[in-house]
Amino acid sequence: MADIDLTLAINDYDHVRDLFSGRVKPEGIRLTCLQLPVEEIFFRFNARQEWDVSEMSMGMYSSAVSRGDAPFVGIPVFPSRVFRQSAFFVRDGGKVKRPEDLMGARVGIPQWSQTATIYARGWMQHQLAIPLAKVRWIQSGVNDPGRPEPARVNLPDGVTIAYDTKRSLTELLLDGEIDCIISAHPPHEFEHGDPRILRLVPDYKIAEETYFRETSIFPIMHTIAIRRTTFEAHRWIARNLFTAFDEAKRRSVARMTEITASQIAMPWGAVLVETLRKTMFGANEYWPYGIEANRVTIDAFLQYCHEQGVTVKRLAPDDLYPAEAKFMLRV
Repeated sequence: MADIDLTLAINDYDHVRDLFSGRVKPEGIRLTCLQLPVEEIFFRFNARQEWDVSEMSMGMYSSAVSRGDAPFVGIPVFPSRVFRQSAFFVRDGGKVKRPEDLMGARVGIPQWSQTATIYARGWMQHQLAIPLAKVRWIQSGVNDPGRPEPARVNLPDGVTIAYDTKRSLTELLLDGEIDCIISAHPPHEFEHGDPRILRLVPDYKIAEETYFRETSIFPIMHTIAIRRTTFEAHRWIARNLFTAFDEAKRRSVARMTEITASQIAMPWGAVLVETLRKTMFGANEYWPYGIEANRVTIDAFLQYCHEQGVTVKRLAPDDLYPAEAKFMLRV
């Protein structure tokens, strides 16, 4: 049987590099890979499914699955994972100086359904004991005014969002109109060294390590989705794509742990990977894919989504992926 042609859009990650180069080839598939910024990938695939296989926001994906009308299905591959205690930005001299000061504060977000802000609000609610209704939420773009909400959300009781279409969140923060920004991407001024904007949690690595020890949650930002029409025509591609993503990731880990030559430009990289393998993943492989090895994280995220009105019902981890993904429940 001849290979079928599929297109894949994904960000530039070392752990998918061998898919791009062709060193790893999904069985039965001739893959054309597109490398684009994640915001563009998410918008174009969520709105129009412009390619067959796509990286996708975990929040967008979970919201669509919960409604039962998702035009795509997923495989439990997680290309991006980031702790989000680093995602809080405040004004130097402002009233919010500690995470606990977020109670009653005016907090800006680019999207309610953005995966990073879902995890950040989960931390506020569950670790800081700050009810979401006790925060004044303002939505706009971080660096540009206005930001549309891509998912249909049903805000929890007592939670309201004010929308600002004329000023960016950064302008609002510097003008004293809001007290904090939660964003996956830092404000441009912060990136350029503007001393007026600070991280609320400057030692965020320590806070994130504490969070992980207490919860065993290693936040998943993105998953991989397949256009439903493509999947329905060739359901076997779910397994073959998963296997190829997994092999590409294994090759990336091998590069990171190579000690003969530094394939990754980082001193003691191999030592760091081995340390993380033991402290974060235990009996599981490094950066595991599949549901079972990530069940605690996925279940916590789905709880946050339900509590925050991003999903219309409380999903379980096994609800996210089709029957063809059951073989992927890796230990």
